[in-house]
Order: sequence, then C-alpha cells, then structure tokens
Amino acid sequence: MSAAKEALQSWSSTFVARSTARVLVVALGILLTIPANAQTAHKASKSAKASVPTLPAPAPVLEPKAIEILKAACAKLAAAHSMSFTAVISYENPSRLGPPLIYTVRDDVTLERPDKLKVITPGDGPVNEFYYDGKTMSAYAPAENLVAVASAPPTIDAMLEAAHRDAAIYYPFTDVIVADPYEGIADGMTTAFYIGQSHVMGGVTTDMVAVNNNWVFEQLWIGADDKLPRMARAVFHADPVGLRHQIEFSNWQIDQAVAPGAFTSPGLASAKRISFSRPDPQLPPGIKPPKRTASSKAN
Repeated sequence: MSAAKEALQSWSSTFVARSTARVLVVALGILLTIPANAQTAHKASKSAKASVPTLPAPAPVLEPKAIEILKAACAKLAAAHSMSFTAVISYENPSRLGPPLIYTVRDDVTLERPDKLKVITPGDGPVNEFYYDGKTMSAYAPAENLVAVASAPPTIDAMLEAAHRDAAIYYPFTDVIVADPYEGIADGMTTAFYIGQSHVMGGVTTDMVAVNNNWVFEQLWIGADDKLPRMARAVFHADPVGLRHQIEFSNWQIDQAVAPGAFTSPGLASAKRISFSRPDPQLPPGIKPPKRTASSKAN
C-alpha cells in the first residue's frame, strides 16, 4: 500500500505541474471576487471552531453487514474474466488562497484476466494511452507521437507493480482490477460500518459503507443489486491537510466479449520510441543539488 500512496502523490504532482497556467488564471479570478468582509468572516469562523469541544475518538468496529457488502463486491470483481468501465477521478490540491482546487481525470478501462489491460485517458490533461498484452507494456502519447515500451510480467498485478516501480505509473482504480480486491481494503482495517442506502449515485440503488485502515479513510457506494462500485471517496491519513480524492465508476461491462486487437493501437508501430523510465528529476553524473540556505527556505 505504501507504493500506492507514494504513486498517488507523484501522479497528483505531475498533473498539477501541467496545469499551472490554468491554476493561476482561476486563482486570479477568485481574488477579484473576494468580498470585502472575507477577513471578518474568517476570524468569526476560527472563533467558532475554537469553541467546539473535541470529541473522543470512536472505538474501532467491524460491522458484519459492512464486511458482507465489501466482500460481495470484491468477489464480483475478482470473478470477472473481463470487464470495462469508465473512472472519473477527482482530487484536491491547495490553491494560493488556501482552500483546495479540484482536478479531474477520466480513464476508460478494459481488461481481460490474467494478462491484458488497456487504459485510455482522454482528459483532463494530455491525452495518453496505456496497453498491456501479457508480454509488453506501452505508454503512448498520440498527440506527440511518442511511445515507451518495456517488457512486462505475465499477470496484471505484477505488471502494475512493475509500471509503478519503473515509470511511476499508477492508477487510482488499481484496487478494483487486481486479482484480490479485498486484500487491499482489509490490509490494516480497523473500522467498517454501514451508513445506509443512496438512490442517486450512478442511477442505481447503492449501499454506502465507510472503511478505515492504516493508511486511508474511505467511503464507498456499492450497487445493492449488482455489487459493483459506483463511487469511492478517500482521505489519506498521511495528508496533513486532509485533501479528498474521489472516483466515480460508470459504464460497467462484466464478462462481455473483448474485440480482437483491443490491447494495442495501430499508432504504436509508427510512434517515436522513448525510454520507459520514471519522470523523477535526474542530475548529470557528479552534480549535486544546491544546498538550501535559511533565506531560500523562507522564500
């Protein structure tokens, strides 16, 4: 799970860097519309918060009904020989004003167990495609006509680990497509409780369950009849400001026939090859990063 947390932070940082110009425009627009009494309202809000008593932490509890719902959903996903779905991922990042801005990414996913996966990302951000055919994994940028290709392990789970290790590629819906989805949820789980039903999520009736484990607090909306996830909303314990991450699932297709050639693209053959490597900054041999002085830390 530590790899997933590290990868999610890397994924978020990369997207924010690509969207800096848009963030500045949005921040400027907000600055121009701040009401004159905002500072007074902020002080009043802080005073009100200070007067609220601190409640004791609730005792850990694993409700049988919540566990039953989680296991049924995970069993449905694990039993699927093939599946496709759309995931719209939303996540927060702090703005210059303090309150977070929200960014979104859409992934169209197709997989066939045990060794095939396709992820098409049409936006927001640069369009990119990822293909895994059991032997190789390819990260393709069609607009730039660039592709990175590397040998891959023979299972989806092992490939996902290799993609993160070698190229910092991580998908927030990973826990849905691995061979044992329940393992990730149950890892260090201390609390699971049933919230109730919703009739507005994904156009179906869903059961809402909250889960807390060693690294994340998560609320899940799971189809009451088909046992498929419709939304997940998470806050990571390691995040000091409690930014929220959300995934909405739609267009589910379970055990439908997958078209031949679905796990490759004609554009791969003519694209320019680049290295399949992590995007971490790399300095030339012998060069060390400059030491930060007290004045530079303050800037």
